[in-house]
Amino acid sequence: MSANNSKSAKVRARLDHPIIDTDGHTVELTPVYFDYIKELGGAGMVERYKKAVGGRANNRWVDLSDEERRYSRATCPPWWARPAKNTLDRATASLPHLLYQRMDELGMDFTVLYPTFGLTEPPRIEDEEVRRLACRALNAFHADIYRDYADRMTPVAVIPVHTPQEGMEELEFAVKQLGFKAAVISHVQRPVPKMLQEHPELAANMTYLDLLALDSEYDYDPFWQRCVELKVAITTHATGQGWGSRRSVSNYMFNHIGHFGAAGEAMCKALFFGGVTRRFPSLNFAFLEGGVHWACGVYSDIVGHWKKRNAKAIHDLDPMNLDRALMRELIAEHGNAKMTAKLDDIMQWLSQPQRHPQNLDDWSACQVEKLEDLRQLFVENFYFGCEADDPMVAWAFNAKNNPMGAKLKAMMSSDIGHWDVTEMNEVVEEAHELVDDGLITDEDFRDYTFTNAASLYAGMNPEFFTGTVCEGAVAQLLEGKARA
Repeated sequence: MSANNSKSAKVRARLDHPIIDTDGHTVELTPVYFDYIKELGGAGMVERYKKAVGGRANNRWVDLSDEERRYSRATCPPWWARPAKNTLDRATASLPHLLYQRMDELGMDFTVLYPTFGLTEPPRIEDEEVRRLACRALNAFHADIYRDYADRMTPVAVIPVHTPQEGMEELEFAVKQLGFKAAVISHVQRPVPKMLQEHPELAANMTYLDLLALDSEYDYDPFWQRCVELKVAITTHATGQGWGSRRSVSNYMFNHIGHFGAAGEAMCKALFFGGVTRRFPSLNFAFLEGGVHWACGVYSDIVGHWKKRNAKAIHDLDPMNLDRALMRELIAEHGNAKMTAKLDDIMQWLSQPQRHPQNLDDWSACQVEKLEDLRQLFVENFYFGCEADDPMVAWAFNAKNNPMGAKLKAMMSSDIGHWDVTEMNEVVEEAHELVDDGLITDEDFRDYTFTNAASLYAGMNPEFFTGTVCEGAVAQLLEGKARA
């Protein structure tokens, strides 16, 4: 097929703006990656890496019998997750030169590329030395193979954040030494301290999610500040498989559906309620591949909850404000015989002090004083990656449905390289069906495929698209925003 004959290429030809993909995927060629680990850490480090990632429960699943999986409640992990019969697409995800040649056929001007196993394996290794070296080797590998194609694609740096110091050091190296402009982080799964101290043999099975912002083990503000200084928007592409109900021992689809959204929701709420967007108003965050419908729900819920439980309204719920005389009178007048017989006991029960935290304002870190603050702290800083076949994208652009007429910043995130995409050159055409079906407007589509992605990155780093095929269009966009 000619590059100009694909359906996506024809869609792109009709547009007056670039198409920016915010979540393509590289499928790492592991033997080459191991060479980078060996170069940085020596031959023994490769075996240490294999042992570290091979010991995880999800990686052990394949070696267990059905009975053993049920006995240990081992979560069914992804399987057959990359193209195979479509060999061209499979190779395209691993070969930068081939992807570069096909960009026009795909109808895309620029793509931001995420790893595959690099999202879940290197940054979650418990051994700090192996973890940091594995992430640095992965970043060096991607920096090398994509460097010659920087006008149309850029990989993200995988940043381990078990501590703020670790995150700052690796981010600094990735940006200043390897030339990265974008980064991805994730939550940290830590053992519950009580279990670690009292029952260390069980600690690995009793963990919690450190979301780096609310109730965290560390103060991550120095890390967020360094992101601002280095002009790097922070993205998260975390998995929620194995959480809560997503723990089927046999069904990957059961575990997969909704898990990216669940992980994005957790991090998003932690950043919001932890006051990160209040303290760092210029720092942009993106949550990839989970869609935007969950964010619309969270935003709406935040507004509704604040109205009922803000710092002032919360006192209406204080049990001490109960009019006991009136309550007694009403029970006596309207209660049945069993209620009136226990009137004194009921009043004593109602008078008991009820538990509450020392800080009664759950919104204190956000410093919310009015409804508009909620919109500013949520809508302005957060961006949401959506796959092309997701019809719920329309919700983000429905100002009539969202509180205070907000439009959330949905972005086209192709997921090329993974099983979700059966044909790479149909992604843009599929995304445009939102317009064809009347779900969003042409202007919305421009925001979805260009403006929001450009704002995520260039809003923090005006030079992000310098030297790319999008440079002129992005410069014009920034100039228009500056005039507005």
